[in-house]
Amino acid sequence: MNHRTLTAALVGGVLALAAGCGSQPSGIEAGPSAPTGVAPGMTLYFLDHDGNLTAQQRETGRLGTVSETVSVLLTGPGDSDVRTGIDPTPVTRTEVTVSGERMSVRVPVASTEVTAGGVDQIVCTALAGHIQAGGSTETRAGIRFTDTALEPRTCPVLG
Repeated sequence: MNHRTLTAALVGGVLALAAGCGSQPSGIEAGPSAPTGVAPGMTLYFLDHDGNLTAQQRETGRLGTVSETVSVLLTGPGDSDVRTGIDPTPVTRTEVTVSGERMSVRVPVASTEVTAGGVDQIVCTALAGHIQAGGSTETRAGIRFTDTALEPRTCPVLG
């Protein structure tokens, strides 16, 4: 047997072993949707004239973090036809931490400066931003005001 024949036989044997190694296709695995990374803006929740939560998109050219989204919410509804249940504040810096399926949103206002609808605005805006970024739909958000904290809860208008 010459060198070419031996090499061809070895390569053929290796290919035959690799082809028959017993690996089976794994199929498609289900999981959460991946974030797209590109979004026209942030989804904020405000109150309509009847006091119902309504989503409003702020065209920022990107999704932003949950903290940034809640900070934009605190700047108010602007010139739109919605209103807010959160008293105006010159400080809009927020802090968001997530541990498992619990989120804590620290806001620079006291609980007395926020109506029940305003609480829903903060929770829904934070959870919408979290979900849009690929976070779990099972996450619950609690709010830490300057004077007290509210236990984690879900958004009444998100699935």
